[in-house]
Amino acid sequence: MAIDVAIVGGGLTGCATAYAFAAAGIRVALFEAERIAQGSTALAGGVMTSEPGPAFSAIETRHGRRAARYAWQAWRRAALDGAATLRRLRVQCRLTSRDLVQFAGAGFPYAADAGTRLTREWQARQQAGLEGALIKRSGLTRDIRTEAAAGVRTHDSAQFDPYRASVGLASAAATRGAQIFERSPIRRVKFGRHEALLEADGGRVRAGRVIIATGLPTALFKALRRHVTPMDTYFVLTEPVPAAIRHQLARPAIILRDSQAPPHTLHWVDEDRRIVFGGADQAAVPTRLQTKTLVQRSGQLMYELSLLYPAISGLQAVHGWSATYGLTADGLPCIGPHRNFPHHLFALGMGRDGLAGAFLASRILLREHLGEPNRSDEVYGFGRIL
Repeated sequence: MAIDVAIVGGGLTGCATAYAFAAAGIRVALFEAERIAQGSTALAGGVMTSEPGPAFSAIETRHGRRAARYAWQAWRRAALDGAATLRRLRVQCRLTSRDLVQFAGAGFPYAADAGTRLTREWQARQQAGLEGALIKRSGLTRDIRTEAAAGVRTHDSAQFDPYRASVGLASAAATRGAQIFERSPIRRVKFGRHEALLEADGGRVRAGRVIIATGLPTALFKALRRHVTPMDTYFVLTEPVPAAIRHQLARPAIILRDSQAPPHTLHWVDEDRRIVFGGADQAAVPTRLQTKTLVQRSGQLMYELSLLYPAISGLQAVHGWSATYGLTADGLPCIGPHRNFPHHLFALGMGRDGLAGAFLASRILLREHLGEPNRSDEVYGFGRIL
């Protein structure tokens, strides 16, 4: 079997990339070791933010204002493009547009200077010409319905079911001629001067280019593990919130994120009757400790939710789960070529807010494959951390 591009990894990033390449008329095949989107994608919280995870001021300090501004602008365009693509393809994934409201709490468990730091973050974004509005205290209380010292609102975020979105994109890619292979782990990759040879259980595949869209480096790319740290984040889904309590909680039209590091996120699901609350991130725990840790972290999240909204005290979590993601040193993903791996492109370290990053990666990787990279794409490349 010979193709132009082989994509390894069938999560949202792999499926979005397969569709982008197939739509461009490129012979592409996607290989997933298990089932499409049933790994970390299915466990994601379902929030697609219009900005990457790290603070803008931190990226500006590390890489300069121009690079930081591009990183934010590109991420926002990717969020808009991703939502538009899902709508155009009529993918049934419960896609809903939302505003993102980041806030700094006024009391425990938030730092006393959290409001000042968030205001300075907004000022840095304003000076860079980025979208976002500082919310006055009265308006902030009206939106999030809890005491807060400062808040920033941005548009163009969304929430959707990432599993259904991935399956829809894979189906659309197949309609455009892409080949989709589930339960097809790639055991080995050899690369020569002009092409790569992939060995799977069912045979061999020759490809001019190999794209690794696995989030975390697999065993085939151990040398890249130093760039990406495995992290676990946790979520709880509440039982239906009584109508008498809903008006005391954050408005359903927003995605709420606090200014802690790492942050907590809150959004409504199930026709705005239940809350998904996420956070409590930590370094990935060994398999033998996952069940015990999940129980502890789920209880912690429900306690922290009750601190944020005392009216919810006594409400139970009907489900708790964890998701593993890759985190780079600066919080931005690594997308593009690596000097030590000819014929390869990578999309690794998408972070906890990586759903928009999946669509960003699909565009950057397509430009790179076509030999038309944007110089500004370098802020998402390996060169910034090597």
